Amino acid sequence: MSVKSALDRREKRAVFSLAGIFGLRLLGLFLVLPVFSVYAHGLRGAANHPALIGIALGAYGLTQAVLQIPFGKLSDRIGRKPIIAIGLLIFAIGSVVAALASNIDGLLIGRIIQGAGAVAAAIIALTADLVREERWTKAMAVIGITIGISFSISLVLSAPLAQFIGVSGIFWLTAILALVAIAVLYLVIPSSPAKFHRDAELNPAMLRTVLRDRNLLRLDFGIFALHTGLTAIFVVLPLVLVDPRHPLLSLSHQWTLYLPVMLLSFLFMVPLIAVGEAKRKLKEIFLFAIALLILAGILMAVSYHSLIMIAIALFLFFVGFNVLEASLPSLIAKFSHAGAKGTATGVYTSSEFFGAFCGGLLGGLLYVPEARNYSVIFWVVTSIFVLWLLIALGMQRPRYLATRIFTLPANPATGLEQRLLALPGVAEVAVFADEGAIYCKVDSKIFAEDQALSLLGGQPA
Repeated sequence: MSVKSALDRREKRAVFSLAGIFGLRLLGLFLVLPVFSVYAHGLRGAANHPALIGIALGAYGLTQAVLQIPFGKLSDRIGRKPIIAIGLLIFAIGSVVAALASNIDGLLIGRIIQGAGAVAAAIIALTADLVREERWTKAMAVIGITIGISFSISLVLSAPLAQFIGVSGIFWLTAILALVAIAVLYLVIPSSPAKFHRDAELNPAMLRTVLRDRNLLRLDFGIFALHTGLTAIFVVLPLVLVDPRHPLLSLSHQWTLYLPVMLLSFLFMVPLIAVGEAKRKLKEIFLFAIALLILAGILMAVSYHSLIMIAIALFLFFVGFNVLEASLPSLIAKFSHAGAKGTATGVYTSSEFFGAFCGGLLGGLLYVPEARNYSVIFWVVTSIFVLWLLIALGMQRPRYLATRIFTLPANPATGLEQRLLALPGVAEVAVFADEGAIYCKVDSKIFAEDQALSLLGGQPA
């Protein structure tokens, strides 16, 4: 890592602390995933309204999708830390409501309140406030890795924790983690004035551009489909494993399935991502990963009675899932127009959370406890992945471009934008006088930054 792109001590403290807050919150959401369906079926009212089980599992996604952008905009007005703290407090309250729930309705309300603490956009904006533009990619990579680790840890620890403290105990733990995150926010993370960042925040003026871009829409549908499938699968997978007709693995031992599957999937995921980026074969790797999801769905649908086949299917699923989770944000950045990455990311993230809600809704509506029609859900999820593959085939090959942000000179020369476009490696230039910045999409392999600085007579923003 070059000195220029390395995080300094203050930035490291901020980035790793904010990544920890992100991770703690998502850990609280994901910890219940492998045990939720089994637990919820034992609550009062679940037998009469089984669809509410799946809806409750994904309910956080609806409020998260609806409120994350308003929370982000509010943080511009009244400050990042107060909004993040309010969101974490709402999340903690939702966790307590879920912990105290004795019926399925109470659990549903708790999950809805959990999602209402939608602080993702505000955390990313605070990260942008505290990290210099040229180090933004490194900061987001740390947050992305933390999200992946949180998800993996949750799958492995969920069942042992449920056995030790109960599922209600997991919700109590989640509330405590949210309060710890608030303490970290104020005691560890530096303060900084809120600034608007086009590469980190949604700009309503750019929405039309983003929503008319077919490549970005394909990626938005992709993350929607991925999380729809993930949530729908976990509506029924825990029930498959403990089905009394042919029990495969008790709830307390399911970590022995998830741990090796997750470790192996990470080992196979890393070289695929490396090849995709280094050889510029991201589209091929992307399509291959979707194909793995389809194969995994078919195996689950036809062989859910076999633990070995479930293990193989989960391995294939999580190889594909991890590759796609890592490559989708990278593709969003590559396809975004100069100055529109924050807006594109906001739409993408809302699509992700809405997918989690739809997955829970789909699983809840389709699953019939008396019939134990697990294969129906697996086939429907597989069909969604097939549709995604067909849509993704039309995606253009991504441009391997990075964003460079420069300060707009006080008295810019005539034709500055055209002169920048004429430089080697510069593909797009967008000038934003209100922000006093110039956003350039460049091919880093051939872009000569010193020439751009010479034209601008200054330094990067």
